[in-house]
Amino acid sequence: MGGRLDVARVRGLFPGLADGYVHLEGPAGALMPESVAQAISAAVRLPLAPRGGVFPASGRAEALTTAARTAVADLVGGVPAGVVLGPSMTALTWHVARTLARTWRPGDEVVVSRLDHDANVRPWVQLAAERGALVRWAEVDIETGELPAWQYDGLVGERTRLVALPAASHVIGTRPDVAAIAARAHAVGALVFLDAVHAAAHDFLDVAELGADFLVVSGYTLCGPHVSAVVAAPELLDRLDPDRLVPTPDRVPDRFEAGTPPYELYAGLAAAVEHLAHLCGEARGRRRERLRASMAAVAAYETELFDRLVVGLGSLPGVHVIAAPARGAPTVSFTAPRMRARAVVAGLARQGVCAWDGDGYARELFDALGVAEEGGVVRLGLVHYNTAEEVERALAAIDALVGSG
Repeated sequence: MGGRLDVARVRGLFPGLADGYVHLEGPAGALMPESVAQAISAAVRLPLAPRGGVFPASGRAEALTTAARTAVADLVGGVPAGVVLGPSMTALTWHVARTLARTWRPGDEVVVSRLDHDANVRPWVQLAAERGALVRWAEVDIETGELPAWQYDGLVGERTRLVALPAASHVIGTRPDVAAIAARAHAVGALVFLDAVHAAAHDFLDVAELGADFLVVSGYTLCGPHVSAVVAAPELLDRLDPDRLVPTPDRVPDRFEAGTPPYELYAGLAAAVEHLAHLCGEARGRRRERLRASMAAVAAYETELFDRLVVGLGSLPGVHVIAAPARGAPTVSFTAPRMRARAVVAGLARQGVCAWDGDGYARELFDALGVAEEGGVVRLGLVHYNTAEEVERALAAIDALVGSG
């Protein structure tokens, strides 16, 4: 604990940084370090066959699957037997939602938030409509960007079956008080589904402390490949019966995984978690403890860097920062009243700065803010390989485009 992030050493791990761009597109996908690329390459250089065989190629697939589940469990404080692997957070959420919705009855209730990625909204809303369940909405404070926990006192009740929310907003950085909200949900017997895709890249997570019954992460925000995982207690998974083919193994978590998976990407997912655990050179012990130390160093470094970015944006006369919450993840969105977001990011790209525009699949939030119909926002997100010099370069580029109005 207490170690610092050596950003010069960290940047040396990323061959992609040699392109000369300032990469502030991390929330949509972080760069991949050489260790992850090598893990994927090594996996495909040897024979791989589906699990269940009695020959070495099948055994390798079994080992890669076990390693990926163990790595994700270490990342969030779960157990490997409760890690379900899948192609994306969206696909996994739909899969869990369909399974849970089988038990819903007319008059039951689900609670979703306007802070979320639509993948943690639409499955619950659509399946609630199919089952005759009522949807209740947790609202965002438009001025502060916060998702107040107190409002859940009036949202959850004896008919509530599920509460869905994010651990951190992928567009404005809000970190809700997940544990407080989960406690309210559990008091009435409801389950909690937590989208931790954005938070996992910036925070040390503990699924039990958060109170999440289901917690989902994605490799692409963790400097890994496009493969995802949902984590739950094996006992909870064992009570659920998802759609599956007849020959699919009945054991947990295999019963939730359909088709032949990308084993080589599983190798990359495990390597990405190991990359995070290795970020603090002073970290020691088992991977879970190294993750604790490394993510603390990441948080300290990113917080200082992000403060510089937000203060700089706030000083530019042609920029309107969308509600920047206190203690947020290092992600911020802004508009330029005289330029559409697409024109801003195109201009930034010409100056060597990568940023995203649009609604970031946070349609409910940006509809509430009234910016979706104007082309959305410009989103900037920091990752542990970004530097103060890059922040200054980005601010200068934004000022050159819109700062003078």
